[in-house]
Amino acid sequence: MIYTVPLQPTAAQSMTCPIAGLQCHIWLRQLSTGLYMDLTVGTEALLRGIVCQNGTNIIRNPASLLPGRLYFTDTQGADDPTFSGLGSRFLLHYEDDTS
Repeated sequence: MIYTVPLQPTAAQSMTCPIAGLQCHIWLRQLSTGLYMDLTVGTEALLRGIVCQNGTNIIRNPASLLPGRLYFTDTQGADDPTFSGLGSRFLLHYEDDTS
């Protein structure tokens, strides 16, 4: 199953949402070199300062607390995400291992 994480087109945002039955906290921020993400699952920091790229799995550790894939999709091409298109052009998807 593919779940789309709701995002807003702001340069910095923080949200808590359930993904795969786990409480996840996502922090996104736009810097001059790209869009970056921190991800905490429960109380454990899973990712810190990861650059977000189109179609690239953000979770690269198969032994992660969060099974499956977390990735951005550009609905209008193949660009890396920027804050101004979050939630419309650039979508953050989570795809669990059952798909």
